[in-house]
Amino acid sequence: MKKTVVINVVGLTKRLIGEHTPFLKSFMEKGSAAVIRPVLPAVTCAAQATYLTGKWPAEHGIVGNGWYFKDECEVKFWRQSNTLVQAPKIWDSLKEKDPNFTCANHFWWYNMYSNVDYSITPRPNYLADGRKIPDVYSHPAALRDKAQQELGTFPLFEFWGPRTSIRSSQWIADAAIMTDKDHDPTLTLIYLPHLDYNIQRYGVDFQRIAKDLKEVDAVVGQLVAHYDTSETNVIILSEYGITNVSRPVHLNRVLRKAGHLAIRVERGLELLDAGASSAFAVADHQLAHVYVKDKGDLPKIKALLEQQEGVEQVYAGEDIKKVHLDHGRSGDLVVVADKESWFTYYFWLDDAKAPDYARMVDIHKKPGYDPVEMLTDPKDKWVMAKVAWKLLKKKMGFRTVLDIIPLKAELIKGSHGRVPEEEEDFPIIMSNKASLSKKTVSAVDVYGIITQQVLS
Repeated sequence: MKKTVVINVVGLTKRLIGEHTPFLKSFMEKGSAAVIRPVLPAVTCAAQATYLTGKWPAEHGIVGNGWYFKDECEVKFWRQSNTLVQAPKIWDSLKEKDPNFTCANHFWWYNMYSNVDYSITPRPNYLADGRKIPDVYSHPAALRDKAQQELGTFPLFEFWGPRTSIRSSQWIADAAIMTDKDHDPTLTLIYLPHLDYNIQRYGVDFQRIAKDLKEVDAVVGQLVAHYDTSETNVIILSEYGITNVSRPVHLNRVLRKAGHLAIRVERGLELLDAGASSAFAVADHQLAHVYVKDKGDLPKIKALLEQQEGVEQVYAGEDIKKVHLDHGRSGDLVVVADKESWFTYYFWLDDAKAPDYARMVDIHKKPGYDPVEMLTDPKDKWVMAKVAWKLLKKKMGFRTVLDIIPLKAELIKGSHGRVPEEEEDFPIIMSNKASLSKKTVSAVDVYGIITQQVLS
């Protein structure tokens, strides 16, 4: 087997490769490249599971970054157990071919309790006093300790939230190099999320994202330089391309006004009661799963959603099967935004009654994805002073919340999840070998491309 590394540069597309990414441009020109027709939904967890299993979401079960857990009557995002992926992974088949094969996974999702040989994934410590402490989970456990001793504590608050920076991707890259030097795995998976941040904030605006492109280009160059010393097969790929948007669409507010949402009021604030609702939407970027309790309501709810500005397609029944989302975790309706739009999870009609978590970075309480967590209110000149004061209060032992996230979905200028109109905005796959003969490949083909590289 041939030593192989797969570097996942989130959000990378052909449109982004150019003057600000000299290393990536050179890599593409010297090797081979193709665009990937993305899986639906084109989001992190669904894309990665498709790449690592060679199966569609209908088979592996990862129908988004989160879904409605019907047996618990709760919406859950960003779960971490690898057992949620209901299909064999690439390392399973490669281990069968060669018992000496080893695999390292650095931050690809569903990374906990898999049978890879070495893994690191984000896992904060939630303390009894309400504090969230940056940390990671690893296998073996000693890998976590060594990584944080040598590289410092994983910069969790620069991995997601208003303070995102290149430091999180740099830490992941450095940890992968450390693991490689110590253990020399056959296949290494590396996740670099940096481009995801400002392109969602600002869209494809090269004046705003040039610095981000240069920063991630340097990190990728560092990684490839390291792996070149061991004559490694190098694959650089992405999960999706981010395109410009200008319209947030609030599907749950539409369903609420039509009488389908059940709302609980606690301490004067509203909470979505999914289990009691006759229909609700789990929003995930530009796709939403809509769960309907009484199947007799499906035609009228489908018609209602089709009428909404920003909705391009509502799939039901056999149409869901055609887009490979016919799995028990999927909604009874699958809604796709048009190219200008994306879906919020917002369900309240009055911001004064929004739940407390709405103004916080809280990826586990929100019943949907919220990219606004990466922003603070640009009109609030005192926001950093507020943050400093709240952090000081926490250090002094007082309870407080970092309620600094604005309820302004219109601030988001880039999104993903649907299949873009132009291939320039498709995710990309590149290799340092002349092995990519097709100009366009399917998301399920990535599994075979990686396998071929390892077996070459």
